[in-house]
Amino acid sequence: MSTLTSFFHLQSNNTKVDIWADSISLQPFTHQEWKSHQQQNIEKFRKSKVKFQAVDKHGQPIPNATVSIKQRRPNFPVGCAINQNILQNSAYQNWFTSRFKYTVFENELKWYSNERSRGSEDYSASDALVKFAQSRGVAVRGHNVFWANPADQPNWVPGLSSNDLWAASNKRINSVMGRYRGQLFHWDVMNENLHFNFFETKLGWNASTIFYGKANAIDGKTTPFLNEYNTIEESGDGTSSPSKYLQKISEMRKNGYNGPLGIGAQGHFTNANLPYLRSAIDQLASAKLPIWVTELDVKSGPNQASYLEKILWEIHSHSAVQGIIIWSAWSPNGCYVMCLTDNNFRNLATGNIVDK
Repeated sequence: MSTLTSFFHLQSNNTKVDIWADSISLQPFTHQEWKSHQQQNIEKFRKSKVKFQAVDKHGQPIPNATVSIKQRRPNFPVGCAINQNILQNSAYQNWFTSRFKYTVFENELKWYSNERSRGSEDYSASDALVKFAQSRGVAVRGHNVFWANPADQPNWVPGLSSNDLWAASNKRINSVMGRYRGQLFHWDVMNENLHFNFFETKLGWNASTIFYGKANAIDGKTTPFLNEYNTIEESGDGTSSPSKYLQKISEMRKNGYNGPLGIGAQGHFTNANLPYLRSAIDQLASAKLPIWVTELDVKSGPNQASYLEKILWEIHSHSAVQGIIIWSAWSPNGCYVMCLTDNNFRNLATGNIVDK
């Protein structure tokens, strides 16, 4: 009998209380039982019952009426990243817009793309992508205002003094969020702030919390998100574990940010550890905040499509997850990790999985 291994987790923020457990038993379960649980959740949380009644112009029931229904688009948000390669490529546009109504830009809204030299801003690529998305009815996530990794700053930023960095950062957040105010449905305000702390190191321990407050003040209709990797995909990275993620949220609240907040779990997978994935989302869900898987891909290999399918089913079946963005922006030289099509926009096995 094929079985899966599960995780058991207890957590309390009250350090004065001991947790004791008595008579715990672990029972094996099959892949079929695991899949059955997914299906039960999908039936419960992703579907709703609809009642149709066929009537004539007088409102009287029509006996033996035949009604046909075709689902044109799923309600659950599944999107895919794009980049400026889509702007002049009709084949790419047709493939993308026939499938997705949600997107994020691969690099075009990052600070190092918008202000390569200090004081010289360039939003031409991001403007064109926003215009394209809006013309096709595609909603856009904002990624990102800042990146906490020191290696991912515009090359002129790391050498700034504290005062100059405050000035440049304030200009950046007001510029990019003001420009797209009301046009994006999420903003990753401080990307990867569990693994890295560039702004805290330069500006003080409360820097990120201050920027979340500014983000909410600039565009109160857009949800500001945290966004982190290895929270749901890798159990061995203690830096960004679900408990560390929840601790970060708690610290932000204690430090004075009480506005809206979203949990972004990037989801760059190397394999399909479904029990850990489920337990990690369970923990994140205790924060009772919107959860999106924001950059889903699977490392290349013989099991890539199979792993992707298992991961998508698991994420989709979890009631706390509100949406998924696939990190598969196409480039003629290849995608970041995982492509969904070949260069003629014929689906690869991964693309078939997403369509399915």
